[in-house]
Amino acid sequence: MAATIITPATKTDLLQALKAFTLAATGDLIMPTRIQKADEEQAYRAADVFLQRLPDSKSAAKKVPYILHMLVTAKDKQPNGEKMTSTAQVQTVFCVYCDDEQEGGLMLLNLMERMRIALEKRVVLDNRFELDLSEGPECYIYREDTAPYFGGEMWTSWYMPTVKREVPNWP
Repeated sequence: MAATIITPATKTDLLQALKAFTLAATGDLIMPTRIQKADEEQAYRAADVFLQRLPDSKSAAKKVPYILHMLVTAKDKQPNGEKMTSTAQVQTVFCVYCDDEQEGGLMLLNLMERMRIALEKRVVLDNRFELDLSEGPECYIYREDTAPYFGGEMWTSWYMPTVKREVPNWP
């Protein structure tokens, strides 16, 4: 009989779980994309979801609408005599496009609210990552005039599974 090897959950696993969750939570929100050429018709689609960086930051406007999840900080700690804990903070950037400024602002808010509500309903992703509700989610909508692009961000804190020691007879 082969032994089962359990791999600790990594920060990359958290981001992958967050991406899958985001696609399920927001995939039915269809939004306009930027028209690239004069003879092109308006196209519509759900927001793409990216991890850590956009594939090509020089053409960020071409990727809109999108949601970008980035791991910002992570901490593993074990205070003397206590259990080990592991946390990760994720910044999520939202960007949408709309020629109508009021509609664009509301479209951004709707996308962010859809994500926030879905996270607060679910709380645990992939049976491994727990949203820390005492820390947020915290949302911020960019106030700068960037029309026809509208952006905002959400900060979330996650409890991660801890790494199990492999030292025999270690307390």
